[in-house]
Amino acid sequence: MTDSMFSDAEMAPPKPYIVLARKYRPAAFPDLIGQQAMVTTLENAFASGRIAQGYMLTGVRGVGKTTTARILARALNYEPGGPTTDMPALGVHCAEIMESRHPDVIEMDAASNTGVDNIREIIESARYKPMSARYKVFIIDEVHMLSKGAFNALLKTLEEPPEHVKFIFATTEIRKVPVTVLSRCQRFDLRRVDVPELVAHFARIVAKESAEAEPEALALIARAAGGSVRDGLSILDQAIAMGQGTVTEPSVRAMLGLADRGRVFDLLEALFSGKAGPALSAFSGLLRDGADPLQLMGDLAEAVHISTRIKAIGAEAASEGLSAEERRRAARIAESLSMALLSRAWQMLLKGLDEVGRAPNPSAAAEMVLIRICYTSDLPSPDEIIKALGGGLEGNPRRPAPPARNAEEGARATLAAPAGGGATGGRREAASRAPASVAAGDDSDGDDDAGDRFDEVPPIYDETEFYAGDEATYAGGVASGYADPRSFEEVIALLGEHREARLKFHVEEHVSLVRFDYDSGAIDLFLLPAAPPEVPNELREKLNSWTGRRWVVVLSKAMGEQPFGETRRQRVAAEIEALKSHPAVKAVLDAFPDARIEDVRSVARTQPGKTDESAAG
Repeated sequence: MTDSMFSDAEMAPPKPYIVLARKYRPAAFPDLIGQQAMVTTLENAFASGRIAQGYMLTGVRGVGKTTTARILARALNYEPGGPTTDMPALGVHCAEIMESRHPDVIEMDAASNTGVDNIREIIESARYKPMSARYKVFIIDEVHMLSKGAFNALLKTLEEPPEHVKFIFATTEIRKVPVTVLSRCQRFDLRRVDVPELVAHFARIVAKESAEAEPEALALIARAAGGSVRDGLSILDQAIAMGQGTVTEPSVRAMLGLADRGRVFDLLEALFSGKAGPALSAFSGLLRDGADPLQLMGDLAEAVHISTRIKAIGAEAASEGLSAEERRRAARIAESLSMALLSRAWQMLLKGLDEVGRAPNPSAAAEMVLIRICYTSDLPSPDEIIKALGGGLEGNPRRPAPPARNAEEGARATLAAPAGGGATGGRREAASRAPASVAAGDDSDGDDDAGDRFDEVPPIYDETEFYAGDEATYAGGVASGYADPRSFEEVIALLGEHREARLKFHVEEHVSLVRFDYDSGAIDLFLLPAAPPEVPNELREKLNSWTGRRWVVVLSKAMGEQPFGETRRQRVAAEIEALKSHPAVKAVLDAFPDARIEDVRSVARTQPGKTDESAAG
């Protein structure tokens, strides 16, 4: 019997496990995936001897910034030969550099070494030549964390370093790095790795680990990684352990809290069909199977995004990570829904993501989002509303017609009552306003919101109840009705026509009219304290552009009339008080004590065969 009952292999301690992200960390430029543009640039630069004194590597977490910095340091100090990007075997310094233990390659984490003193140590060390390597290389990770003083202390050395010194910086927040530092470095943006490249990379690693993985499972991991190789390898490591060497799509979904993509499309179709019951049942089933409410909102938003891309570009716009069935279902949704409805669903889901993330009960918040989408699924889109109202301005019976230039044209510019009640479905409600029949350019009710009448959608009512077969003319503040304003009131109406809401508000509320001269195009204004100083110039430029004539808007030192908005409110208040004494109005107010009069608008009726003048009489 031997002295030992066990062999040397049995006595050897087990090797410590190394996570996949470290075990398969690239050691040379060909090993980097998804960064071909940077690799090609560096290869050409090294081949021609155009080696910079500083490099700035930027990109999202896990994309390979620190690894690239070490490979670059290895290339700078490669022996025998070098500097070179062609490193078929480990050189004299390669192993120590890749393991972060070479004395001439100094790595510093700027997140924990942010001050000027830390940079002074680097500057002092840079004065001395390397001990064994060709270059002394300083790798500063998360360089954006350095203080302003530390950046300033580094500038001179970075701009004119000793010949034996090279700097390599890495950061995830490139915008926080001063421009003075960026201008002294060659910048490389490491991009996110595409899903197909990640899937192929993970498949090679799974084979090396003697494990098995479904392609759909690897695609899920690649999508969850968000372009980060390190994040993807961490998820893959966990999936292999969970499946004991076998990675399947259901296990990955359960591990990540992802919903089945097919069931996500089922839920989305139920939402767009307005079926709240089936939608909530499908949502509850997904939750029971381990889906996370917040992640589910993200999956729905992603499905809407894919469908919208297909709607806008075509079937080729579908994501690479989709199966053929998922592409087909996304295309079917894109074909059946308008762009407006898809965009509205996207906005609601984005808002829902925020609500679910902040809610004390994420499941309840997610259900409220789904119910909201269901009950807005049958709402018409803006273009459908316009079509239901009769189209655009031309030929739309609910839109005001341009003002007549004389009484004869005014009699012909009529609005016939639509048959069947139009888009209102026959609902007859008291109108909050009706069109005024007046002579051309005459705003008989003195209302300054003539331009607003053009912008507003008419109230829901059946016009046959008001016109009863008669015809009425529209005139006043309509499209091009004040193209050549002859009063300050018409200037304000013109602002409303052109939807200059901000300027119209300031002109109405914060401007005092001192003088208006149509013949000379002169307008004198007094600005109240709340008026922006650019109002006169902006008003002048708009009038010149819209009317085709020259206007002069000047400021006065003395106040003139009170603001037009205040005058209008006073007039409306007086009219409301007068209306309250009318027997019909008084009866309504007595019957409905909580009712109140909000606004007063003039109504003029034109009888068939009568001119505006006769109607007015």
